[in-house]
Amino acid sequence: MPGQSGRGPGHTHPAAHPAPRPHALQTPRAALSRPLFDPLAAVREPGGPRYDVYLTGTVFLDIIFTGLDSAPVRGTESWARGMGSSPGGIANMATALARLGLRTSLAAAFGDDMYGDYCREELEAGEGIDLSLSHTVPGWHSPVTVSMAYEGERTMISHGHEAPPKARSAPGGTAAGGTAGPGAPGGAGEAADAAFDPDAPECPPPATACVSSLVPGRPQEWIATAAGRGSRVFADVGWDETGRWDLAALAELPHCEAFLPNAVEAMRYTRTDCPRTAAHALAEHVPLAVVTLGAEGAYAVDARTGETADVPGIAVEALDTTGAGDVFVAGFVTGSLAGWPLPDRLAFAGLTAALSVQEFGGSLSAPGWPEIAAWWRTTGSQDPGYARYAFLRRILTDCASSVPARRAVPTLGFRPPEG
Repeated sequence: MPGQSGRGPGHTHPAAHPAPRPHALQTPRAALSRPLFDPLAAVREPGGPRYDVYLTGTVFLDIIFTGLDSAPVRGTESWARGMGSSPGGIANMATALARLGLRTSLAAAFGDDMYGDYCREELEAGEGIDLSLSHTVPGWHSPVTVSMAYEGERTMISHGHEAPPKARSAPGGTAAGGTAGPGAPGGAGEAADAAFDPDAPECPPPATACVSSLVPGRPQEWIATAAGRGSRVFADVGWDETGRWDLAALAELPHCEAFLPNAVEAMRYTRTDCPRTAAHALAEHVPLAVVTLGAEGAYAVDARTGETADVPGIAVEALDTTGAGDVFVAGFVTGSLAGWPLPDRLAFAGLTAALSVQEFGGSLSAPGWPEIAAWWRTTGSQDPGYARYAFLRRILTDCASSVPARRAVPTLGFRPPEG
């Protein structure tokens, strides 16, 4: 995805990120749970890419209601026992990657409103995500999703408008307009027409890896460009609204190193009735096929070596499943870039996803190393049933406690005290 702008993380063109409006609600700044170590330190090479991961897509404001006893009933009012707000859509994936210590670059359109200011601040200042390739669209309001979690499932309502097109400028400049429609991969809104930002820079920046959601019938030329420059491409896919479920419609699949659909998607694309059979069928089209099985875990097939891995899920009480798939992919990408064995990558991805569903929201529910270390100390290392996670012992040797990660809160923020 897009070309480098030369600005460091956390810096954008002044005109592309206008100063906050005087009366905008300001989120209190709190100390963040920064990665306690670099998971890629052992494999980084001098002069390597500036970014570990690049991605593009639509950022939503997610408003999540939890603690509902049942689905809303027509003509009645339901009260939720819990509520949270956080950036959503592609922000789920970007935050999950950043919290695992990967240097993350995101190209996205932000609305010229309080919601857009909030999402940008959370991602840029709060999570350390590089937004120098993102842009703000004047007069465009941010897409919003309301998610209702109950009985381990979620129901979503999203709203958004296509942003007015504008002439493209140089990466990080002021003229790029966001043509982001109502939907985003892996986020609360999942319409396929906004799986990437059409006004993101045409030439991706040098990055070790790229993450994308493939869209049937909608080529994303940047993926081929990124792969041609050496980036390792990891992709999932959303629901095929056309109903054709044709692998040939996923034009970028040959450029991907790994394809990570869920079980239903994998079986539909391969015309099989078993997710593991589907994984083997997909491995004929991509070097590494990973099929997520929900609470049952995940199954992977490495077409290059013939290796398979089957890791069961971790049983947890799910508060909100929003963004769990994104967190899984982020965990798998982290392990892949670090060079871990396939079973360890699969187990780590499942663990991060399991930890995420125990918190509100998509992006701000993503675990960082402190949460992972805490789970290992209090649960994983104490239960013989989790022996398969013993690989964490060598990874977490120097991992100490840290300030708790920021979480979704009922409001966007409080006004600072007067005086």
